[in-house]
Order: sequence, then C-alpha cells, then structure tokens
Amino acid sequence: MAGGRGTRLMPLTNNRPKPMVPVLGRPVLDYVKDAMVEAGLKQIVVTTGYKGKEISSHVESWNENDVVAWVNQESTPMGTAGSVRLLMQEIKETIVVGSGDSVASFDVMDLIETHKKHQAAVTMAIWEVEDPTEYGIVGLSDTQGGRVDGNLKEGFIVKFKEKPSAEEAFSRVINAGLYIIEPHVIEMIPEGEKYDFSKQLFPMVLQAGLPMYAKTIDGIWFDVGHPLELLKAQKALIQNRDKLPFPMPSGRVLDDGSFISSTAKVGGQVFSSVISGDCVITENSVVKNSLIMKGTIFDGVAETSVIGENCNLKDVDLHDAVIGDFVNEASLEIRMGKYP
Repeated sequence: MAGGRGTRLMPLTNNRPKPMVPVLGRPVLDYVKDAMVEAGLKQIVVTTGYKGKEISSHVESWNENDVVAWVNQESTPMGTAGSVRLLMQEIKETIVVGSGDSVASFDVMDLIETHKKHQAAVTMAIWEVEDPTEYGIVGLSDTQGGRVDGNLKEGFIVKFKEKPSAEEAFSRVINAGLYIIEPHVIEMIPEGEKYDFSKQLFPMVLQAGLPMYAKTIDGIWFDVGHPLELLKAQKALIQNRDKLPFPMPSGRVLDDGSFISSTAKVGGQVFSSVISGDCVITENSVVKNSLIMKGTIFDGVAETSVIGENCNLKDVDLHDAVIGDFVNEASLEIRMGKYP
C-alpha cells in the first residue's frame, strides 16, 4: 500500500509521494519490499494514488531475480483495504499486505509461520511503544475471545482502540502495518467503497468471530509520518546495520551516532546528525540533531531540522525547521517552521 500524500511531511512530499521519501538514500517503500523478498515472495503489487507515476517507474526496477512487481493505480482514493479489494480477482491464496510508509525490519516468514500455526484469518505484526496515545493499540489474550492481558507481546487479538487517552490505553502494542490475510477476509470488504483496514475491516473481522492473531516484531519499526521521525529512523538503522537484511550506504559512524556518507564533504561540526551522500557542509557550519539529504550544500547552523535534497543554503540559521528540495536561499532564518 503506497497511496498516501504524506501531508505531515510537507514540504518534503511536495514533489514526491510519502513512500518515495528517502531513508539513507533509498525510498521508504524499498524497506517493505526487501522484507517481502527476503521471505521468498515473488509477486508484489503496489497500490498507489498520489503521484503514482513516480512510484510506478521505481517499482519497475524490482523486476529481477524472479520477482514480478507491478503497480495498481487508483483512480480515486479507496483507503488501505479498499485498494486491496480492487485486486480480488488476483487473490487466490494467503496474501501479505504491507504499509509503504514505515521503515521496518520485518521477519515476514516468521509471521507467515505464526499465521499458519494458529490458523488465523488475519495475523498482524505489532510493535511496542512508550506512548500509545498517537496510535491504534491492540489488546491481546492467550485465548480467542479471552480477556485483554496488557503484558502480552503475542496472542489472539480481542480488542482495538484508535488513539486512546492515557487512561484508555489497555496495552502499549500497536498495529505495525504488516498483515497476513486469507482471501475470504478480503471478500468481506465492500466492493467499490473506500475502506480502511484498521478502522473498519479488522473490527468487522473481530465481530464476526474469526481468529485474529498478532506478534511483536523483533527489530526496527518507525512510522515516518513526521520529518524528525526520518532522522530517528535513519539513526536506528545505522546503529543496527549489522543485524539488518538490507544494504546500508558506505560512510563513517561517529561516537555520538552521527552518520556521514562517504561521498559527503564535511568541514564544519556535526553532532548527532545524518549527512547524506554528495552533501557539502562548509567549514564554519554547525549541524546538530538534524538530517541533511543528498546533494545539499549547507552553510550555517541547523538544529533539530530536516533539509531536503539538492538545496543550496548559505548563511542560514535553522531551528526546528523543515526545508523542501531544491531550495536556494541565503540569510534564511527559521524557528519552528517549514519552507517553502
């Protein structure tokens, strides 16, 4: 699923759909694809909406090593479940559905085996968070239809709650956006309607008494819905690079967790930041807790900021700022804002 506009990521999504936002030089979408290919899946369909042509041209590059990938472009937004329902004629067996806007190291085969073991209609990958109030939480039990046990990291799904208050939160595990689904569940989606997995289909499956199972993934998961999540995701990937099944770019990792690409030229000071390929950081610059994307020339101060690709910024002062791609500015000063 790769149809989102990524409005919270603007202006980084002004020129690209959210699944094509780069993380360590690769689109977010590629990390989901890698997990599926690692599990031996050979047919991959990407459902798209906003700026689907850009995704389509990229997906064509996946067609190698017996992998067959193509794009299904929605004429109107159909929602996460509605977009998959459009493919019903193609669905003859158990399918794997992944969200194209999260960075994760899923063991898809382990989830498939768990799904089969518990004879589930749906099996969901879940992730534990400190603050569940911004997510959809999942209540688990040792038995189908049993009572919620907030301490479980794996079990039968018995309850859902979207963005609970702190008092309403009965667990800290959330929907991580990867599902193993049987064809008869996809048939439950109303044909031709905009429909959502989390808000509509899964509660309906639960109400119908069909077995739903969930398992916490072991690895990394980030919803890159906010610019600073891009920085957190990249730093986490770098820290765990030896454990991950996908390639990492070459570069230096500093003691504070910063990453500097091997093709970047850095003359200034860098603290707890990611400097992408072909960037130039001038001698008097200070970059702190920030992400600078590929091809950008930077001169100034950046703190807790994200700067897009191929910018040329001179004598700037950025704090809690998000700068889009191809910005060419001098003497720019931003406090808690976006540009353009």
